[in-house]
Amino acid sequence: MTKAELIAKMAEKAELSKAQAERALKGFLEATQETLAAEGKLTLTGFGTFAVEERQARTGRNPRTGEEIQIPACKVVKFRPGKELKDAIQ
Repeated sequence: MTKAELIAKMAEKAELSKAQAERALKGFLEATQETLAAEGKLTLTGFGTFAVEERQARTGRNPRTGEEIQIPACKVVKFRPGKELKDAIQ
């Protein structure tokens, strides 16, 4: 599903115009980014939890040359689905 398709579906489900649905989605995404940057965790009960985790530096391999490279430490966002979401997709 693309962003445009998601906006159309949100507009239909919430009985909004596409412009209103797009603003709502944009607001949600911005709020999610700000919360993860500031607090490192966002829980949406029933849907799941987004959490920022630290990934350690490690040694990897260049698949083309086989040469070893150092991959620096970084932060990544992980998602753990909630029970309602798990049940909905099974």
